[in-house]
Amino acid sequence: MEIRTLYSLAQQQNIEVLQFPMNENGSMSIMTEDGSCYIGIDESVQDGNIQERVHLGHELGHCITGSFYSIHTAVDCRQRHENRADKWAVKQLIPVDELDIAVANGCTEIWELAEHFGVTEQFMRKTVCYYVHGNLATELYF
Repeated sequence: MEIRTLYSLAQQQNIEVLQFPMNENGSMSIMTEDGSCYIGIDESVQDGNIQERVHLGHELGHCITGSFYSIHTAVDCRQRHENRADKWAVKQLIPVDELDIAVANGCTEIWELAEHFGVTEQFMRKTVCYYVHGNLATELYF
């Protein structure tokens, strides 16, 4: 899914995307009490390309799956919400059939795949873990 398609999806879902300073993590999404979702993206990741696409995809994953948590949420529960957002982003940004085609065409290194799909290598590792092992535990496989 291209970056402009992600922004169109956000607009269709009434999710406002705002430029917001977030030096530490680059982006964040929230859901208000009335169910409205907002995504804030730091200008440092608004590159119109890889970083912005990965951040926006992940944050849309939070909004569309309803995977939110607060600072009081237990760490294991936070990870569940992060994983749901990542899994949504993986499926949207790199559908499994497109990954299979890329690999069959000889694109097999993580850096090659990341470049091919316009994502970060870290995101590509999550994608491979998800499609090969059914989880996002990159630390177990890379």
